[in-house]
Amino acid sequence: MAKPKPRRKPRASAFAAPPPAPLACLRPEHHAHGGSDCLRRVEQVCRERGLNLTPIRTEALRHIVEAGRPIKAYDLLERMRGGPGASAPPTVYRALDFLLEHGFIHRLASVNAFLACHHPAEGHVVPILICRDCEAAEELEDEAVSTALEQLAAERGFQSAHSHIEVLGRCARCTAGSVR
Repeated sequence: MAKPKPRRKPRASAFAAPPPAPLACLRPEHHAHGGSDCLRRVEQVCRERGLNLTPIRTEALRHIVEAGRPIKAYDLLERMRGGPGASAPPTVYRALDFLLEHGFIHRLASVNAFLACHHPAEGHVVPILICRDCEAAEELEDEAVSTALEQLAAERGFQSAHSHIEVLGRCARCTAGSVR
């Protein structure tokens, strides 16, 4: 009996465009650059607003930030297992509710996961690009989208608290790495 040949991964086309360079940060004073900066900004905002950032909330946020991509609640629970008071799912879900309520993380409904917000000090409307292949997510800074959505909502008398737009597709790296 002949042994089946192993499947080879298709090579990227020589004509495939390189992945685009990351966009420059439009408002660096509002943007958290890196995990430790994000945690410091959230701690600062909590002090300024008189919010109680408990150790469990901090630990949940730290794990979400360190993931560097959307993280599902069960994966977060697994990472927090063994931490002080964090073994009970309701405790972790309450921490997630707090972080969501105050705009420190985003809940991505389309992939049922959470993503750290890179603008934790301000409320904003943000488009998020989500790759369905590698599950990477990128929070964009786009004043035009934000302004247009806020204007449409205001015209209808709607006051938004937190919002984001989820755009599902394939990231540049995944697109460049496959031949279609």
